[in-house]
Amino acid sequence: MMGEQGERGERTRRRLSSEERREQLLSVGARLFSESPYDEVWIEQVAEIAGVSRGLLYHYFPTKRDFFAAVVERESERMLRLTAAVPGTPVREQLSAGLDTFLAYVEAHAHGFRAFHRADAAGDQAVRRVYQRALAAQEQQILAALDADPDVPGGIEDRPELRIAVRGWLAFTTAVCLEWLRGAELTREQLRDLCARALLGAIAP
Repeated sequence: MMGEQGERGERTRRRLSSEERREQLLSVGARLFSESPYDEVWIEQVAEIAGVSRGLLYHYFPTKRDFFAAVVERESERMLRLTAAVPGTPVREQLSAGLDTFLAYVEAHAHGFRAFHRADAAGDQAVRRVYQRALAAQEQQILAALDADPDVPGGIEDRPELRIAVRGWLAFTTAVCLEWLRGAELTREQLRDLCARALLGAIAP
């Protein structure tokens, strides 16, 4: 009986496409990096939890840093979807909800968030490439929402300072989130309101 179950398990694993297998591994990695500091996560754990060989895992991700960068890229894309703006709705009305979603994620994935920004600050090229792509996507998403906002006078083309303001706000938000995770005495609601006021002030005409 056990042999039959094992054979069925093997057939199930073989049926996974390369993309499905990669997604499975990244999902396991996201959980592990959120639960433990980077140095305490072993890539062999990922293979064991996913039920694959180390060789197969290394086929997809040659190094732990490659794997971490891919996990971060996946999570960044997921966050973009979660915080996507509703076209034509004032940014002011959406800002608190979007920040709540983002800050809840940061709090739940504190280990991974800190590790990601430490790696970027240290000049890790694999992580830096992911960071630059994620930053550009976040910037474009916010600028598109501002451009469609009936309450924001002028468009992006008429107000080139908006791009700099948004870029600066993203850096500000990252910095205050890292301070918050280090133990800054702010509730999540206070941090959300601080970030919201900073953006609204930065884009004011």
